[in-house]
Amino acid sequence: MAFSTLFFPFVFLPIALGLYAITPRRLKNLVLVLESLVFFAWGNPVYVVLMLLFIAFHYFTGLELERLGQRSHALAQLVLVSAVAVDLLALGYYKYYGFLAGELSALVGGTGKVQTLAAPIGISFFTFSALSYLFDVYRGKTEAARNVIDFSLYISFFPKLVSGPIAAWHDMAPQLRDHPIRRYKLSSGARRFVVGLCKKVLLANTLGTTFYALSAMPVESLSVLGAWLGALSYSLMLYFDFSGYSDMAIGLGEIFGFTLPVNFDYPYAAQSITDFWRRWHASLGAWFRDYVYIPLGGSRAGTARTIRNLLVVWLLTGIWHGASWAFVAWGLYHGVLLILEKFVFRRVLEHIPGFVRRVLTLVLVVLGWVFFFSPTLGSALGWLGRLFGAGGAPLADAAALYHLASCWKVLLLGAVGAMPVAGLLGNNLIRQRTPLWRVLSVVVFGVLLYFCVAGMLSDTYTSFLYFQF
Repeated sequence: MAFSTLFFPFVFLPIALGLYAITPRRLKNLVLVLESLVFFAWGNPVYVVLMLLFIAFHYFTGLELERLGQRSHALAQLVLVSAVAVDLLALGYYKYYGFLAGELSALVGGTGKVQTLAAPIGISFFTFSALSYLFDVYRGKTEAARNVIDFSLYISFFPKLVSGPIAAWHDMAPQLRDHPIRRYKLSSGARRFVVGLCKKVLLANTLGTTFYALSAMPVESLSVLGAWLGALSYSLMLYFDFSGYSDMAIGLGEIFGFTLPVNFDYPYAAQSITDFWRRWHASLGAWFRDYVYIPLGGSRAGTARTIRNLLVVWLLTGIWHGASWAFVAWGLYHGVLLILEKFVFRRVLEHIPGFVRRVLTLVLVVLGWVFFFSPTLGSALGWLGRLFGAGGAPLADAAALYHLASCWKVLLLGAVGAMPVAGLLGNNLIRQRTPLWRVLSVVVFGVLLYFCVAGMLSDTYTSFLYFQF
């Protein structure tokens, strides 16, 4: 069930919120767990059994880690490694079995098609949440969960279940004890949900029309303008799609009394690749920093090991996003950029004007997204070549000019909306306390919701891009 379908905001959400509101305090978490399981089961009910087994496994493993941590560090370590292996094997089977089996089959000359199961929605996100919980219990950073309902809600809470943000147990646990509905959180959460819905329906889906039309063309037929138009359309589409989902998730969390971590902070305004990754998908970046980079030694063990640690983290980040060599290349591309930025060009970059750094960072990020949206490494390299005129690519052609004429307005709107000025204007409107401005705020968000509904009625269903990860 996607947030951007008419059924969710006008049927599922009112029923879920109404039941939650009338439920006695001691049963509210149970109701939210049941609602989250219904949300999870909407596409494929059989996976509810898998979710319940997943919750039980990590609940009892956490208790065992805490018990053994007080008696035998070696046994606790063995339990942790075994649990991580189980999680990675399950994740690997659902996400990577088809890719690995296909590569192996091609290696030995096989031609048979590899059959795979559809992955449960959000498996990467709820697996990483559970792993962070086990790591924190093992380190003694947090106590193991005692209340199985609270723990079940931490894993399955439907706003963050499918695409995050990835919230740590030690941040969620205090909120699980008491999260009453507050009027100011209801209004704030509803506004944030509408903003996220606008990003998805009005911007991401519209930009997607241009990108999918261009990406359907053979790569060798793209002009330079067409290749850049497709890459820029995708870059903005991905941002508004994923940040829109995150805004909706955070807004829904507020409606039910929770504060979820912010995932995006205008990443296309970044002045460096390092800055970009502090602003883009921040909860995933924090996860890899806390549970991979720092345990490997971070930047404390000299230049050679720091470079190794960065490459390991970004190789894993690429693999996490998908099972293809293009994702591996995308991860290593950003790893190499960060290494160059940190060790080779750091002093040079310090003397470059901020505007130039922003433009350079944006161009490098857009080039990286070509690996991200390409189905194969070969097609990614082909698209990158067309960006710079390889293969005799013309500067422009009729197809590129047609698509530019049809999308330049939404591209311009998207470029402005991806910059901090858009947030500043919106926040200034919301913070006005006079009755006139409050009425105006209600009218503005009501109009935005109207356009979103109109967009959802007229468009065919478009899933969130990060559902595939």
